[in-house]
Amino acid sequence: MEYGPAPEDPREALVWLDRHGRKLGHFIGGSFRPPVDGVYFDTVDPSTGEPLAAVAQGSAADIDAAVKAARGALPEWQALTPHARARYLYALARQVQKHSRRLAVLETMDNGKPIRESRDLDIPLVARHFYHHAGWAQLLPQEFPGYVACGVVGQIIPWNFPLLMLAWKIAPALATGNTVVLKPAEFTPLTALAFAEICQEVGLPDGVVNIVTGDGTTGEALVKHPDVDKIAFTGSTEVGRAIRKATAQSHKKISLELGGKSPFIIFEDADLDSAVEGLVDGIWLNQGQVCCAGSRLLMQESVAETLIGKVRERMSTLRVGAPLDKAIDIGAIVARVQLERIQRLVDQGVAEGATCWQPALAMPTRGLFFPPTLLSNVHPTSTVAQQEIFGPVLAAMTFRTPREAVELANNTVYGLAASVWSESINVALHVAAQLKAGVVWVNSTNLFDAASGFGGYKESGYGREGGREGLAEYLEPEWFKRAPRLAVKPAAMDRLPVVESGSATPAIDRTVKLYIGGKQARPDSGYSMEVHGADGRLLGEAPLGNRKDIRNAVEAARKAEGWARTPAHNRAQVLYYIAENLSQRAQEITARLAAVVGKEQAGTEVQAGIERVFSYAAWADKYDGAVHNPPFRSIALAMHEPVGTIGIVCPSEVPLLGFLSLVMPAIAMGNSVVAIPSEAYPLMMGDLYQVFETSDLPGGVVNIVSGHSSELLKVLAEHNDVDAIWAFTGEANAVIAKASSAGNLKQVFSDEGRAIDWFSVEQGEGRWFLQHATQVKNIWVPYGE
Repeated sequence: MEYGPAPEDPREALVWLDRHGRKLGHFIGGSFRPPVDGVYFDTVDPSTGEPLAAVAQGSAADIDAAVKAARGALPEWQALTPHARARYLYALARQVQKHSRRLAVLETMDNGKPIRESRDLDIPLVARHFYHHAGWAQLLPQEFPGYVACGVVGQIIPWNFPLLMLAWKIAPALATGNTVVLKPAEFTPLTALAFAEICQEVGLPDGVVNIVTGDGTTGEALVKHPDVDKIAFTGSTEVGRAIRKATAQSHKKISLELGGKSPFIIFEDADLDSAVEGLVDGIWLNQGQVCCAGSRLLMQESVAETLIGKVRERMSTLRVGAPLDKAIDIGAIVARVQLERIQRLVDQGVAEGATCWQPALAMPTRGLFFPPTLLSNVHPTSTVAQQEIFGPVLAAMTFRTPREAVELANNTVYGLAASVWSESINVALHVAAQLKAGVVWVNSTNLFDAASGFGGYKESGYGREGGREGLAEYLEPEWFKRAPRLAVKPAAMDRLPVVESGSATPAIDRTVKLYIGGKQARPDSGYSMEVHGADGRLLGEAPLGNRKDIRNAVEAARKAEGWARTPAHNRAQVLYYIAENLSQRAQEITARLAAVVGKEQAGTEVQAGIERVFSYAAWADKYDGAVHNPPFRSIALAMHEPVGTIGIVCPSEVPLLGFLSLVMPAIAMGNSVVAIPSEAYPLMMGDLYQVFETSDLPGGVVNIVSGHSSELLKVLAEHNDVDAIWAFTGEANAVIAKASSAGNLKQVFSDEGRAIDWFSVEQGEGRWFLQHATQVKNIWVPYGE
């Protein structure tokens, strides 16, 4: 049977556009206003090439006006009760449902996606997010005690799911008491402006939500605005990297949901027909313009030929055409520049040896369309296997064993999502646990829910959208928000005298070395640096680490990745043993530490350090994930996984307690560490590694390289095998960490130049540190009837 056309009536959407005179300004301070510069640009229906409306081009002046409106609205919005904010979010959800059909049609006209997708997937999920976060607004004081909103949030969203991405961003921001300045994508601004009108309809206080349209320069102005407290961005990895660099010298909190090259793994025991249907959804949903699209097909070799035949057969039944036709499977590509990019990458894949197959489908004679495309015989290192195409193009390759499948799946810089198909739950979950991805779907794909976090590993960004973990992106500890600035040390403390090893020095009672891979090591430089007490007396010499020492330490840390697979109970026992051995040596460590910080602080610091190790030993097997029950025939297992290798720069003012307060939560969660100890008293590492050596801590889990913190930090932050940087030595080093980490988009956790009372349990330990020591992987598993 042939499908006949089933066109959706666009009349209501066109009436809405006509009511606005086909010319739309910015939404600032509760009303629409023209752009300061008077410049507009056309937004176009990609399926026809016809203009839909003229939209304001935002300038720095428009962004400034929006930020001022958001800042002005913040006190009143935060003064509302949680219940009052919950009512506003509930009202937004209800109003989205009331206008759902118009919003769906407007989305399809502006974006080019099939109306079935915008009607049945996008808009219902938009309402779901506002409903879900209305509940969080109500429960916030109970569930997040001691946390407050970031403040004014700048949000930048992409063109592939315009209104859904708006809901992912705005709902948690409002629920947590923030105000918002949002910039929609240049190609798809219409539903964001329709949502602005909904904000008016529900009586949302003026300035709580502001929407400024424009191109990349508008987004750049928002990112760089000095009065924005947080940036939330969804888009390309390249732009995410630029945002990380642009915000390095500010105190903006950032979350990035970036690109992906997601594997779609099919084992020989899978239900192949079901897997093919999942594949259609995984790669051809929204024309493949999905960050988590299953664009790499990994097939077990024994079924590859059969599977390719089934895929081709199914591709031949797909319908490409006018997006408003309800019988269409694949709509229009959003813009000509994207269409040209897709064709260029396909051509490059063929030039690199891939075989291109496209079904003989009837294609529209106008508009921006690209046929579903299968590239087979793809080499794992080829361009089309490594770069995000963002189009209806599937790159296929084979594997023989589960181990090879995992290696191929993880063989990209991305780590956003993955799909695993097998009738063996043992195989599926064994593989899911090893995939470096923020979301893994078992025998399913492209499942999303407001209760389940979504976000990536590696260069797919950091932070989560949705769920409890997504809410935390818009909150900060109240004490940290109000913490005073960290006092800057005298310059003399930053650069201690350097002497060559072997030169005449006062007699010392021991030789302190670096600690790398579970062994003491001499510094590659052959230099040491003098360490002085509070009274200026020479206490000894510490090794002066350099780039090569950092490289060796990172290599050792990567080799210790088995620590992450050690049961949490066993990790806890090692930490308890560390505390026990530290306690046995408390008196001698206190005596040595007293020469630097004074007798009173030294005694307090050692005892507090022992307690802190005990605390994280206790946390090691108790900082659990969750099981979400989304409105599908699935459950989502939210697993807390270690970040990987963390570079830690420890504070100078509390040499022992600062080290333990940062290193212990990291290793308790299964990370390995390269630590730069207190520059004021690095000799303490000699006591620490002796404790580690007698506490069953595997070699490489903790590595210690002493030296000038700012120099070593830069090397750590630039190292591509380091997954996160923790810098707690003041604002200058925080800037170095952020700027230097942009290469592979490391997570950065720092004191932001604020003073932390490390002796305080509230400030110096707990969930805040554990949250940064872990990342959440959501594994969706079929469940129920």
